[in-house]
Amino acid sequence: MNLSDYTKYISAETMMGPNSARILQELLEKCPLGLNADDTVLDLGCGKGLTSLVIAKETGAKVIADDLWISAEENAARFAEWGIRDRVTPVHADANELPFAKKQFAALFSVDSYHYFAAEPGFFEEKILPFLADGAVVLIGIPGVKNAYSGRSEELLSEWLGDEAYMFQSPCRWKEIIGKNERISSVDTWEMDCFDDAWEQWFASGHEYAHGDKKFFDRLIKPYTCFVGICVRLK
Repeated sequence: MNLSDYTKYISAETMMGPNSARILQELLEKCPLGLNADDTVLDLGCGKGLTSLVIAKETGAKVIADDLWISAEENAARFAEWGIRDRVTPVHADANELPFAKKQFAALFSVDSYHYFAAEPGFFEEKILPFLADGAVVLIGIPGVKNAYSGRSEELLSEWLGDEAYMFQSPCRWKEIIGKNERISSVDTWEMDCFDDAWEQWFASGHEYAHGDKKFFDRLIKPYTCFVGICVRLK
């Protein structure tokens, strides 16, 4: 994947935090997928569709782009403008009540969103696993705390995140949260290498929220946090 291919799509209008396309790039490079045009994949918490665009172009698969905060109509207009409406279908649905067929998806992606709704043990097994086909792969990239600070997110990050600090968990803790199931072959978690790049691109976007984050970057964000990569492979 060449990130420069998507430069014109990466802007304050499409970004909702550190560059999701850069995070997705690392996920795809670390955990290559063998998808094709007959496969359907889910982009869960797709935001304004930047990751959906990249997934469609890089994998060739059909993409269901689901988000709770951004309407399907808004994303449909964006996908039409980008020339991908025949390959990406926008959906507006709650992750707790996904309206899909069982074992529908050959892969699931979730970038900078999974921590908002899935931080409780049992969520993956109950709310996500039923919709994944046998042999499916799940790739997740989310903000968290470094392993060295596991269990201290509220203590360390409340000044920046307020009541949302509890959502930041360490890679080791996320492996426990995903849990075990007879359908799961492996769960790998790691501190992602794209941290500095993704944050720098967010600050360069000029987004109003980026200015607020920048005030905390050197003092709280960089010392204690990371992006957590998660790769789940099913049997």
